[in-house]
Amino acid sequence: MKKLLLILVVFCIATTTVSAQAVSEAKIRQQIEAAAASMKTMQCDFVQTKYLRMLNDKMVSRGKMYYQQSDKLRWEYTSPYAYAFVLNGSRVLISKGNRNDVINVNQSKFFKEIARIMMNSVVGKALNDKRDFKVSLSSSATEYVAVLYPQQKQMQQMFQKIVLHFNRQRAMVAKVELIEKRGDRTVIEMMNVKVNSPINAKVFTVN
Repeated sequence: MKKLLLILVVFCIATTTVSAQAVSEAKIRQQIEAAAASMKTMQCDFVQTKYLRMLNDKMVSRGKMYYQQSDKLRWEYTSPYAYAFVLNGSRVLISKGNRNDVINVNQSKFFKEIARIMMNSVVGKALNDKRDFKVSLSSSATEYVAVLYPQQKQMQQMFQKIVLHFNRQRAMVAKVELIEKRGDRTVIEMMNVKVNSPINAKVFTVN
């Protein structure tokens, strides 16, 4: 499950946005922070494809993600299985099938750290927080690319690097690549993104 939570962290990083044509790393960082700060809510569909190097195969999952400033997040797989992770303030709900587990973030060092990185990512702080990632930024005519090198031990054990692809025209992250230590690769593609649209409060219910 820890692996899934680390993937959730990366997905949260992908919710940050870029709002203009940047020409320098400093400018890109500033624009990401400003755009993320203006994002009160965000929801989207996603397709997650895992490429297995040893088996020359891939696994495809689909789901939905919801975020509400500043401490509410729901990550939900809808296919090929049902699984939901809900963060609401200091409480976490993990739902799988008929089983629901509720965890107090403040009573678990691991979950507290996951929650911190998630929220830092969503509000645009991840690209400037050297505690979590070393970041390299570049741009082309069609996209910005942020390469994140994990600095935390648990993430370093899993990921070589994380690559965020920002679509310049739409000013949103379009794709995230997770490159694992052993060569496997996970690609998350975001679709049907809605920013600052109302979200039903029930989406973030933890009980």
